[in-house]
Amino acid sequence: MGKLYLVPTPIGNLEDVTLRAMRILKEVDIILAEDTRTTGKLLQHFQIKTPMQSHHMHNEHKTVDGLVNRIKQGETIALVSDAGTPAISDPGFLMVRACVENDIEVDCLPGATAFVPALVNSGLPSDKFVFEGFLPIKKGRQTRLKSLADETRTIVFYESPHKLLKTLANFVEYFGADRQISVSRELTKMYEETIRGTVSEVLKYYTDKPPKGEIVIVVAGKK
Repeated sequence: MGKLYLVPTPIGNLEDVTLRAMRILKEVDIILAEDTRTTGKLLQHFQIKTPMQSHHMHNEHKTVDGLVNRIKQGETIALVSDAGTPAISDPGFLMVRACVENDIEVDCLPGATAFVPALVNSGLPSDKFVFEGFLPIKKGRQTRLKSLADETRTIVFYESPHKLLKTLANFVEYFGADRQISVSRELTKMYEETIRGTVSEVLKYYTDKPPKGEIVIVVAGKK
């Protein structure tokens, strides 16, 4: 029987990869990559020559059974996403569930995850929080926001730059213009920034200065 490793990869700064992660990526038989081009740059940087196979949200339903069989036959497989920890708003859950159901050992390495530094750096309470990931784009968006309006714990969201203004406008409507938030973007990269303030203040900031890069939004819970 082989084994499945979930290996976090850097969210920006390549120095954030762990020594253990590099060792596992070198030792496994194959690496499942969300985008082989993105992971290929990481492997090339660290001179890792392990073969890769594409594994993403559009094909994982079709490939999981075959991959489970390969592990049963003795192969070791590492699963990575483009950045951060697999299965956190990225592919990975289906593969882990299938391995658990087949009594295959799963080893998730600790490592980079974008929402953790954004939450800790926000200045908002981090002892209790809710991770929401990406909001629904259309169907279910209003229902989700309404259900979160009375949430007393800190709430963490992921967002893309071209949807940030819409999301902040939604927050004004459902959470109130004076709710405290923190928006972190380009974490660990050269142009990393964190903007803190009320929803209306942060909305004005990014209206005047259109955002770029991956974004984590941290919202204070309702008092």
